[in-house]
Amino acid sequence: MKIGYWHTLFGDGIHPVELGRALEERGVDALFVGEHTNLPVAGAEDLPDDQRHSHPRLTDPLVTLAVVAGATERLTLGTSVLLAAQHEPIATAKAIASLDAFTGGRVVIGVGAGWHDGELAAHGVDPKQKVAVLREHVLAMRAIWSHDEAEFHGEHVDFGPLYSWPKPPSGPQVLVGGGRKPAARKIAEYADGWLPIYPGDPDTLVGDIATLREQVGRDVPVTVMNAPADKDVLARLADAGIERALLELPRAGRDATLRTLDGHAGLIT
Repeated sequence: MKIGYWHTLFGDGIHPVELGRALEERGVDALFVGEHTNLPVAGAEDLPDDQRHSHPRLTDPLVTLAVVAGATERLTLGTSVLLAAQHEPIATAKAIASLDAFTGGRVVIGVGAGWHDGELAAHGVDPKQKVAVLREHVLAMRAIWSHDEAEFHGEHVDFGPLYSWPKPPSGPQVLVGGGRKPAARKIAEYADGWLPIYPGDPDTLVGDIATLREQVGRDVPVTVMNAPADKDVLARLADAGIERALLELPRAGRDATLRTLDGHAGLIT
């Protein structure tokens, strides 16, 4: 099982170039970064302090990963998650394909619909339609990545045949976040694998993965977020055939971040 990290970058703390180099030097498999594009002022006071502070400060995930890519050669570059319902799919497909092409196929795209109604509405997305919009955005992007003459006709996305290059060499792999039941439906139609959050109990997760794979009818790849830095738990997850575990790398300054990485040296194999 591969070991990586998910991390939030705000434009302060350790620089993404230094972080990427530090991860690669230590043999880490991947860096996944999250996304919030904005936080509407209306209602912001109702959020917990950490969310009110962090959401509007997150750097753009694809730009951030492009910066990391230029400083690394092997590190897998992932999103956890790209709020794809909020992104125009033709331009986003081009950006992802370009990043994948320039990195030699190192991109993994975790996607989600988003949960903040105001953030969605600022992008013109009806929160009640967010799952349907996500579906069509991902299907449209996959059509562009897969076909020289791509077209898509849906309720929320509609375009006739078009050319768009480059084509991403890795596909890329698309993972869906969220619970097992909605993930199974999405994987059956438009995704490759699952990006669950570790539930606190390895047996629960292992059982959910087995059920998901039975429902979908194939060996679904799984990347687990928030996996604990516990060798026994990680071994249990590896035995279950999980592809990748992402440890949380808390947001901190350079020195504290590097100390955390060094403290996990025994977990990276």
